[in-house]
Amino acid sequence: MDTEISFFRKIVTGETAFQKKIRKEILPILADLRLAILLLLVIAVFSISGTLLEQGQSLEFYQSNYPEHPALFGFLTWRVLVFIGLDHVYRTWWFLSLLVLFGSSLTACTFTRQLPTLKSARRWVYYEQPKQFKNIALSAELTTGSLTALEPLLKKRHYLVFQEGNKLYARRGIIGKIGPIIVHASMLIILAGSIIGSITGFTAQEMVPGGNIFQVKNILDAGQFSESRIPKDWAVKVNRFWIDYDPEGRIDQFYSDLSVLNQQGEEVDRKTIHVNEPLHYQGVTFYQADWGIAALRVRVNKSPVFRLPMAPLDTGGQGRIWGTWIPIKPDFSAGVSVLTRDLKGTVLVYDGKGQLVSTVREGMSTEVDGVTLFIDEVVGSTGLQIKADPGIPFVYLGFGLLMISVIMSYVSHSQIWALKEGDRLYIGGKTNRAKVTFEREIVAILDELNDREDNNSLSLGNLSENPQS
Repeated sequence: MDTEISFFRKIVTGETAFQKKIRKEILPILADLRLAILLLLVIAVFSISGTLLEQGQSLEFYQSNYPEHPALFGFLTWRVLVFIGLDHVYRTWWFLSLLVLFGSSLTACTFTRQLPTLKSARRWVYYEQPKQFKNIALSAELTTGSLTALEPLLKKRHYLVFQEGNKLYARRGIIGKIGPIIVHASMLIILAGSIIGSITGFTAQEMVPGGNIFQVKNILDAGQFSESRIPKDWAVKVNRFWIDYDPEGRIDQFYSDLSVLNQQGEEVDRKTIHVNEPLHYQGVTFYQADWGIAALRVRVNKSPVFRLPMAPLDTGGQGRIWGTWIPIKPDFSAGVSVLTRDLKGTVLVYDGKGQLVSTVREGMSTEVDGVTLFIDEVVGSTGLQIKADPGIPFVYLGFGLLMISVIMSYVSHSQIWALKEGDRLYIGGKTNRAKVTFEREIVAILDELNDREDNNSLSLGNLSENPQS
């Protein structure tokens, strides 16, 4: 029995020693403001790098845009990007570790500094000796006035007043001490939202022709626990995609009419999206991000309508052009080429020798190499960016609280002490900000006290001169 008691006592002693080590050695390091600032700067630098460097692209993309010879800035190559994880910086273990460490620093600072400061500010301590007022930068000694006259003056200025005998304490602006705590709490909420989004969210991209049904497959970037977020029991149909052009022929806006279909193919939601107006469904958001030309529906002479895919051509940075080749003989021994730049419905038709024959609009036909070519439709494709980020509500909540708490932090915490000792009234006060305004307030209070004393003296003088009244 004694052995068991000794064993458990050692365990308890070991836990106490460990807790003591955390409190005395680890917490002061975590709560150090210099560490918090350093972590914040490092997080900011890597966050900027994640904005400047394309995230979640293929290996071929980085090999093409960040070659080893010549290396960007002399050192930044695709190997460096991939090795460090700068191609998906927000989901790397070291970036998430920085967020956790920064959150730990904020938490330690909150519990070791902010909460004790708030607790101290909520306590009221009376000054019991006149010499205590000499330690206050802003203080006064009056031969007139009383605590009874002082109390309503302070309450009129929204001070919370405590009085005991000949001693008085008043404070205002305790919310200014709560503000920094909420600032820390809001930053912790933002960090939590960022971490949740990084490990459970995903980003995908799809290029879908009008009329097609698709499921999210082309995942560009995904967190370690994002599998459950990727939709598997519902799909999306692109009912129609179109572009509006301004009078000068430039793109004004492009639209996608989307329907969400359940496993039975029934429509459960529908919305026409455009830039800055996405579709939200079960935590997944579909943004209008790009567009393209998918296919051309044509007829040759009296043939049935057949659909030919169109592919983007390399123009050397001179704009976007899509093209296709249309066979005009059953054995595919001859054909014509068709090019188009946009979805206005105008195509350029070239004969078998590569000579431009005519410009044709949708619903029209032209004669080329002995056949009649009908252009029925230019089929567009919508480029959708698809995201799921469960941490966004936490981030929005954190930023909302942050704005409120920053305003709270600018509220001055002011304290006033008073002591009535014989015929003397001692008054002193201090504040943590807006000190000039506070000084003017103290002067105004002293002036009002003097005015009241003068009025009282005048009233007493009238009574002594006219005792019958």
